[in-house]
Amino acid sequence: MVNPLKIEREDQKLEKRLCREMGQAIADYNMIEAGDRVMVCLSGGKDSYALLDILMKLQQRAPIDFELIAVNLDQKQPGFPAEVLPNYLSKLGVKFHIETQDTYSVVKKVIPEGKTMCSLCSRLRRGILYKVARELGCNKIALGHHRDDILQTLLLNMFFGAKLKGMPAKLVSDNGEFMVIRPLAYVAEKDLIRWAQVREFPIIPCTLCGSQDNLQRQHMKDMLKDWEKRFPGRVDNMLTALQNVVPSHLMDRKLFPFETLKTTGEDNAEGDTAFDEEPLPKTPTRLLGEQVIALTSSD
Repeated sequence: MVNPLKIEREDQKLEKRLCREMGQAIADYNMIEAGDRVMVCLSGGKDSYALLDILMKLQQRAPIDFELIAVNLDQKQPGFPAEVLPNYLSKLGVKFHIETQDTYSVVKKVIPEGKTMCSLCSRLRRGILYKVARELGCNKIALGHHRDDILQTLLLNMFFGAKLKGMPAKLVSDNGEFMVIRPLAYVAEKDLIRWAQVREFPIIPCTLCGSQDNLQRQHMKDMLKDWEKRFPGRVDNMLTALQNVVPSHLMDRKLFPFETLKTTGEDNAEGDTAFDEEPLPKTPTRLLGEQVIALTSSD
């Protein structure tokens, strides 16, 4: 028999973990500052619901004032329940804006049947959201990408793009006008799945691109899930590795001046032991979650 008190305690622990990890990411990358007007992009999926939900909780506790405006782009997909988000957001009491643009017809017209629609859909959506952010006077745009999205992107770029490139927690928009932030950067997808169940978000499935089969991103997702199951801690270590880059030990000549490198005749603790095999840590690297706990244990 399920113990209701145990479930409640687990739910409370999950909420604390989500607030702690999002709060830490915001602090680490200075994502939100006093006076910011943040446009929170809401798709109707579990990630963006959680993004708005936890941001609102942090807003209540924050020592600074900033504004949140939830924005949804209704792309006129057939069967899209247009009333779900307005009803939910009205009950929530948050400022919101629904932008209606028929990008679905454009994508279906341009992309051949069976081909991946994500790239074109993303470009169209981005341009529209920039316009909306400008009209609403927002200077920050918050997206719901989480830890697993970031690592999937890293692997996709490595395997198919021949680039060591992930998905940053904070960046300037490609038009140079807005700061784009990803407050869920430290959060695991499994926690967001559980939180969506706890909060009973009215999830709207994506029938335009998310249901397409054989997407390479899904392969990366499955691989990360398998690693997490067989090698606990590996996925967290991958995210931590993205924050501990050593350009001198990679091979990008744009990041390190290999061509002009000269001997110094002095010991260098960061130097390469060229003839030795790189030793593995005797104990597992401390995981991101443990680091965050240490940083916030005095609260």
